[in-house]
Order: sequence, then C-alpha cells, then structure tokens
Amino acid sequence: MAKKFTSEHTVLYYEGDVTNHVTIAMLLNMLILNSEEQNINLGIDHHTLAEQGVGWVVTSYDIQINKLPKVDQTIKITTSGTYRNKMFAYREFWVRDSQDNLLVKVNSIWVLINEETRKVTRLPEEIVAPYESEVVKKMPKLPRPNKILTEQANSKKYQVRYSDIDFNGHVNNSKYLDWMIDGLSMEFLLKNQPSKIAIRFENEVKYGQLVTSEVEINDNVTNHEILSNGNLSASATIEWKNN
Repeated sequence: MAKKFTSEHTVLYYEGDVTNHVTIAMLLNMLILNSEEQNINLGIDHHTLAEQGVGWVVTSYDIQINKLPKVDQTIKITTSGTYRNKMFAYREFWVRDSQDNLLVKVNSIWVLINEETRKVTRLPEEIVAPYESEVVKKMPKLPRPNKILTEQANSKKYQVRYSDIDFNGHVNNSKYLDWMIDGLSMEFLLKNQPSKIAIRFENEVKYGQLVTSEVEINDNVTNHEILSNGNLSASATIEWKNN
C-alpha cells in the first residue's frame, strides 16, 4: 500500500480572498508544499531530482470541493502517490478540518521531465520506489475540461512576470488558476464558490510571453482556456454552487 504523509496548515490571511475563504490558487500551493514535504521525508526532494536533471510536473487535476477552508482555520493535508506506471504517477490529496471532516479531495497526474530538453522521461525505479505506489498498466483517467465553443468568450491578456516562474523554470501551476478566475466578475465570485474543477496543462509558458485568458460562462459552469502564441497552454472546467 502506498505511503501516506500528513501535514497541518493554518490558513493565513493572504491565502484568502474577500470572502475569507482560501483561493483555489493558494490551495494548490498548499498541496504542492505537502507533496514536497513528503518528498523531503523520503529523501527525494527537488534538489535531489535536480542533481539527476529531472523534475516533477503536474499534467492534470481533478478537484472535488465540499467546503473551502477559511482564513485562520487549521487544516490537515494528506497525500499519497497511489499508482504509477512507466511514464505517469497518480497522486491523491485529502484536505480535512480539525474534526476530520473531508473538505477537499484532489486527484492528480504527474510526469518527470528532463530539465534540459523539457521532454517527458520514464520514471526511474530509484525515484518512485520509496512511495510504494501500486504499479498499474492502465492509469486512472481524470475528467477532461470542456472546450470553449463560442466566439463570444470574455478574454484578458497578461504578461508573464519573473515572479510567476517557479524553481522548475516554468509558470507555477497556481498562476494559471489566478488568470482563469480573474476572468470572472467580482459579482459572480461573491455569489458562487467552486465545487468541482477539472484542469489540464498542455504547453509551458515562458517568462515574458503574453497570455490570453478566455472564459465562457454557462449558468453554473465556466470553461477556461489559457492561450499563448496561438497555442493552448491550459484549460479548465469549473462547476459552481451558490455561496
């Protein structure tokens, strides 16, 4: 059975929004921190991987939200590298409150990339064995985001800043969520909270590039695309419920 790792975190004021709930971008950062803490615990953190010229990259998330954590709330985040095959790793996250109620459940797919070529590489046994993941031939599939079908989608443009780049040399995944959510009005965001999110990352965005965030709103569902140089960089479908 795959090893699990749990850490506690108290939601800080700058991790929340005007409704006093944690933002989705900050929630993703908390999950990444939790997974890196497990990596450190197992002796295979990003410094160790960098020495081998590789690094972990998330390709997709499936996020189920029962209740968003609030500022000053202490939460428990548990992660497990549940499955793997030759090329992909499947990691789960559970976010619970102090009474052990499940607030958020996240499934994710990861790959290792060669830092020089930026191409996906096979998973070396010495890197993945410590997680004790179940080896599977067929990896569970995550929901794919819907495509934007209308030409009337709202759009905003952004330039990738130095602060948007993480230690892997590419745009931090949470930034895509910031760009996507920013395409919605404050009125919409004050009235609604996300309940389900399917997000997929396609092509890396580099420092200095211009990106366009497009959003299509269909009642309680929003479809999002991040475009750069005419290429799809990331897409997401978010289901919303009344706040």
